[in-house]
Amino acid sequence: MKPRHTGLTHLLHSTRYSWKGLKAAFRNESAFRQELAITAVLLPFAWWIGEGPLSWLLLVGSLFLVLIVELLNSAIENVVDRIGTEHHELSGRAKDIGSAAVMLSLMMAGLTWGLLGWEKWMG
Repeated sequence: MKPRHTGLTHLLHSTRYSWKGLKAAFRNESAFRQELAITAVLLPFAWWIGEGPLSWLLLVGSLFLVLIVELLNSAIENVVDRIGTEHHELSGRAKDIGSAAVMLSLMMAGLTWGLLGWEKWMG
């Protein structure tokens, strides 16, 4: 039986697993790499477009939301693929729902950046 970690040891192990997950997503998921590249490009513009901490947080938060949802979608896809490669209605539905979540997060980020950018340039 594995020893249970608590306190600081638990935090260190959890952090290591999280980094391992980020590295795996970067290595194996092209959509995650693309969204990470877009985040890296847009992040400096958040300082310029954001006219205060709240608007900056909305801009940055919308980018991180896309990355978070993409990680969850990738996790769903990996679990479904681990179960089996044969077509199953529920497997397809799970993947489609995960993809829809990514699409909605991208739409939300686009709307956030579009409206705050519009306000910056036209306001």
